[in-house]
Order: sequence, then C-alpha cells, then structure tokens
Amino acid sequence: MAKDATTGEKKVGRIKQLRQVYAITKRGDKHIGLILLGLWLGIFALFLLIGYLVGGLLFLGPLGFMLATLATTIVFGRRAERAAFGQLEGQPGAGYAALAQLRRGWIVADRPVTANRNGDLVYRAIGRPGVVLVGEGVPSRVAPLLAQEKKKYARVVPDVPVHDFQVGSGEGQVPLRKLSRELMKLPRLITAAEVSQVDKRLKAVGSLNLPIPKGPLPRNARMPKMPRGGPR
Repeated sequence: MAKDATTGEKKVGRIKQLRQVYAITKRGDKHIGLILLGLWLGIFALFLLIGYLVGGLLFLGPLGFMLATLATTIVFGRRAERAAFGQLEGQPGAGYAALAQLRRGWIVADRPVTANRNGDLVYRAIGRPGVVLVGEGVPSRVAPLLAQEKKKYARVVPDVPVHDFQVGSGEGQVPLRKLSRELMKLPRLITAAEVSQVDKRLKAVGSLNLPIPKGPLPRNARMPKMPRGGPR
C-alpha cells in the first residue's frame, strides 16, 4: 500500500511539473497547444490511413499512437527549452542556467567566479575538455574579465585547457540554448580524475585566497578536502 501511495504521489508530481512547464512555454510560444495537437493528430491519422489501406490497422494503429506521442513529446521538450532560455535571455544568472543543463561529468560553480560593479558576470564549469568560462553582460566589459580569469588559471593549472564563451545574441556570442551543445562539442583533453583535481585546486586558491602555486598540476596528486558547502 505504501509503495502504491508513493507511486501515485510521483505521478501527481510529474503531472504538476508538466503543467508548469507547459504554462511557462505558452508564455513565449502562444500556439504551442495547437502545434502539438496538430502534430499528434497528423501522425496518428497517417498511420491509421496506411493501416486501413494495407489492411494492417490493428498493428499500425497502436504503432501510430506510440510514435505520435513520442514525436509530440520530443517537439514539446525542444520548444519548452527554447521558450525557457528565451525568457532568461539578458537576465542575471542566465549563464549559470545554461551551464546547469550540462550532463554528468561536469562540475559547475554555483556562483560567479568574478564580476564587476556593472553587473557583468563570469561563471565556470570544469569537464573533460578542461576549464570553461562563460561570461554574460556587455561584451566590451566581459572580455577583460574573461582574460583576467584565463591568465590566473594559466598559472594555477597550466596544463589544463581553458575555453571562454560569451552568451548572447550578438556577433561572436553563443545563444543560451546552444551553449551546452557547443560545450559538448569540445574535445576531451583531461581525465575524469583530473576534473575533480582541477576543481579542488581552483576552489582552494579562490576561496582560501592562497598564493598561486607554480608548476604543472600533478596527475595523481591528492588534493586537500574542502569543507562541505564551500564555494565553487
């Protein structure tokens, strides 16, 4: 009975979450309901028609139902993502929201690693491609922030590649909704173990304000454990 109750609660939670996502999507995509309904009906009707003509209605009918549902779900997910990022565009913290979409294997700092008084921010993620810096704000002001961070990391972790991006819709910038895809295209240049080592070393230098150590990062070095809840 307890298991059934838990399953029921999870279903209710998923339905509630789906409604919330739909409501958010509809704000920036007013015709989303008609588009999804038309897509589902179109695919299902096509399979019903083919099944009727070839005499395989009992097989193609259920198949069409499943494929129509699958296609509608995929389209809804993509349009929901586009609408969500569209609403985040230009908002403080948009860079972090984009980095938070990264899959397993990435360590994303939960706060900006540097900023200025004008509200321009730089966020950091560490993964197999190395260190990734993402700046948001006015390009001419963000560029010096990124350059400053890259210079610091070149001394802290000289053997680790550092990539930098600016999010936005201008020339040379990456749209929010495409950022995670751009990062996934980067070549894998360090190991999973080194990802953790780099994260700990950067946290130690950044949060404890220690002098910047010189020399390459040892591949098998044991890093000091950081207190739980420490800044990234």
